[in-house]
Amino acid sequence: MDKFRIGVIGCGRISAVYKKAFESMSDILEVRIAVDKQKDRAEAFAATFPGCIASDDLDDLLSMQLDAVHVLTPHFLHKPHVEACLNAGFNVLTEKPIATTIEDAESMIRTAGQTGRQLGVIFQNRYIEGIQEAKKLIEDGTLGKIRGAWSHLAWHRPPSYYQCDWKGSWEREGGGVVIDQAIHSIDLVRYLMGCEVDEIQAHIARRVLTMIEVEDEADAAIRFSNGAVYAFSACNYFVENSPIRIEVAGENGTILLTESVVDISLKDREPYRVEPSCDPNDSHVRYWGNYHAVQIADFYSKLRDGKTVPWEPYDALRTLAVVLGIYESGKNGGVPVVPAVR
Repeated sequence: MDKFRIGVIGCGRISAVYKKAFESMSDILEVRIAVDKQKDRAEAFAATFPGCIASDDLDDLLSMQLDAVHVLTPHFLHKPHVEACLNAGFNVLTEKPIATTIEDAESMIRTAGQTGRQLGVIFQNRYIEGIQEAKKLIEDGTLGKIRGAWSHLAWHRPPSYYQCDWKGSWEREGGGVVIDQAIHSIDLVRYLMGCEVDEIQAHIARRVLTMIEVEDEADAAIRFSNGAVYAFSACNYFVENSPIRIEVAGENGTILLTESVVDISLKDREPYRVEPSCDPNDSHVRYWGNYHAVQIADFYSKLRDGKTVPWEPYDALRTLAVVLGIYESGKNGGVPVVPAVR
């Protein structure tokens, strides 16, 4: 098969990760066009790839012959950009979250089905080697019945981070620290649990970053159908980006993720550590890690083999439903909420 012909929509901060990934995959893909509302950003991205076109007009991309498009635009634009690409006959890999509403996500999934194209969603941290090891230990019963989980995120987002036309807005970003940063923690716990959320009781607040509409802090008790309770907490007003931490406790041991290192403790066995193969120090931004490249490579491997691309959009919809459930409960004084999609 010839190389995959690909396009990129959105050349902001996260695009640096994709640029590096695409450079490493030049043997299997060609970046044909980069689109951004600020043409100079598209030009800077396109300059890396011979023959790549830079444009500030989405129609230029939609008129081309492409195999796949990467959507890296603000959250509220995921639906229109993804659906336009699917309707043009392209496969799509979009950044998280899949959308900002259940209705938009469901519409995107329907469009993928109607067009016969594939839609994948970025949740790159599922590829961390220790997470894959943990998933196996849970699925084969080694960890025993899952008793509970917790995650904590304490990152730094200065006021300048929100000085753009979409960050910090309920309508455009869809929320704050939960949907933008801590969604990865929620997704990893969902992924490891292997079952869905029954109920959410949450609190959200805007305590330090008071110039924005959305929350800068959140916590929740999230009850899964297996009876385990997930203690979730997040804020983005710490002085730095502290390593993210997630722990899952089973009857026979615990699994602890610290950034991208996983420590596993099992009964009657020596504790052991699973180190990441991707050096986080070799990333454009440390907390993004380097697993975008792993997921992107898997995306094209699955396309080539005619298999379902990662991660299936209905799975991403379920993670979004938990995020939105936290918001619904938090806005209503902690009233228990059942996720809209389970």
